Amino acid sequence: MKLQKIFAEFLGTALLLTSVIGSGIMATNLTDDVGIQLTINAISIVSMLVIIITLFGPISGAHFNPVVTLGELFKNRIDSKNAIAFIAAQFLGGFTGTVFANIIFNKPAIFQSQHERTGTNLFISEIFATAGLIMIVHLLTDQKRGHLAPIIIPAWITTAFYATSSFVFANPAVTFARIWSDSFAGITLNSAWIYMIAQLIGLPIGLIVARLLFVKSRSN
Repeated sequence: MKLQKIFAEFLGTALLLTSVIGSGIMATNLTDDVGIQLTINAISIVSMLVIIITLFGPISGAHFNPVVTLGELFKNRIDSKNAIAFIAAQFLGGFTGTVFANIIFNKPAIFQSQHERTGTNLFISEIFATAGLIMIVHLLTDQKRGHLAPIIIPAWITTAFYATSSFVFANPAVTFARIWSDSFAGITLNSAWIYMIAQLIGLPIGLIVARLLFVKSRSN
């Protein structure tokens, strides 16, 4: 069962990145309008999230994200050994999905992105996007409404696509994987580590907000 859970995390993250990168390449092939490109990318990613959360949630919990796994570790809902295995599977899956997307669109398997994403506004935006995601994950769990995750989490990602400036990465494995495709959805190595720091900052903020809201709801 443990290997099944790890494989689910690997495959789910790989499918997510195939969607992220593949739809980004397709979008630029179809149109030069950046707004339409963003919408194509968003629809593909959100649709894939619905699929993988629904199908793999009962198997592994559908983390597909190191900050989600770290949050579960903090809440003692996963042990450290399994958390490490999940995170490794997520990073490997993300990289694999990116390479696969590059190949099926006749691009080099690995070609480092030149898409620079820097700025204080992007850093703050990524903290917000990640904190919001973590808050939602933990409120759904604390309120015993995890069955709504395939709807609520993609809804947050959809909102954040258009309401944040950072393009809502909110995931270190996804951020790392996007380094290896010089496409619409890519990010430079220099920008990626800044995004990852922002995501790690967003993690405890999301946990704190979820806890405050959970305590308040119980007291009422």
